[in-house]
Amino acid sequence: MFVTARDGTRLHVEEAGSGTAILLIHEFGGNHLSWEPQMNHFARSHRVITYAARGYPPSDVPDDIDRYSQRIAAEDAVDVLAGLGIERAHVVGLSMGGFAALHVGLIAPERCLSLTVAGAGYGCEKETEDYFRGVSRTVADSFEAQGSETFAKIYALGASRVQFQAKDPRGWQAFADRLATHSARGAALTMRGVQARRPSYYDLEAELSAMTVPTLVMVGDEDDHCLKPGLFLKRVLPASGLAILPKTGHTLNLEEPLLFNLLLAGFLAQVEAGRWGLRDPRANPAQIMRTD
Repeated sequence: MFVTARDGTRLHVEEAGSGTAILLIHEFGGNHLSWEPQMNHFARSHRVITYAARGYPPSDVPDDIDRYSQRIAAEDAVDVLAGLGIERAHVVGLSMGGFAALHVGLIAPERCLSLTVAGAGYGCEKETEDYFRGVSRTVADSFEAQGSETFAKIYALGASRVQFQAKDPRGWQAFADRLATHSARGAALTMRGVQARRPSYYDLEAELSAMTVPTLVMVGDEDDHCLKPGLFLKRVLPASGLAILPKTGHTLNLEEPLLFNLLLAGFLAQVEAGRWGLRDPRANPAQIMRTD
């Protein structure tokens, strides 16, 4: 199935199950197939949708960098919902997809039952922001120069990916094999247009502080450059909770699928029961102990 985004880009969509909708948005190193453990589990109780982002076949790979940006990535998610006739959904994203989910909450909160922002924070830390933008462009160049089949062998062994390999060699190999099939041109344009140009959370504090969509932030404790941004989101988002997964890297939903699904299921149940609200104003972070 394909949905056409507002600029004419065709996006490959898959779905399973029925009921309240869950939209799953994949990371840079993955694609729509990266969500199989969640598709299989949540289709028992929900209508679960995933799609291949632009630049990821079988979705279209536009050749113009101006057709890749953080805003466009969020609009694509909204367009998938619109194309399927879905008014509101739980929006779940990992890494690049987590940024997209958060931005859907900013540009179209009326379409969101909830947000799950998992493993999303690269490039947000001010002390490493310039480095991240530079290394993103280097990664883009490497995909184009070497091709996905060759460069995937390097990219898949990043500092926050080796945890997955150590725990689940077969699962990690399946991830690496999928990465090797990606469009090198699409990966390069996504890196240059989305990753290297997206705004830091810290530059969006006012907007994030005003967003009241129920949000679950999930971070692996060995995904070092997502930990501080995750804590920042917990501090500024009024209706957020933070889950830190122990001895875990970046690829949360595949590295720890049982724990990821358990945390997500509990969150969705609380949201659907109306029990995931704003932070209690009595929980004042300036107070250590009450004395009167």
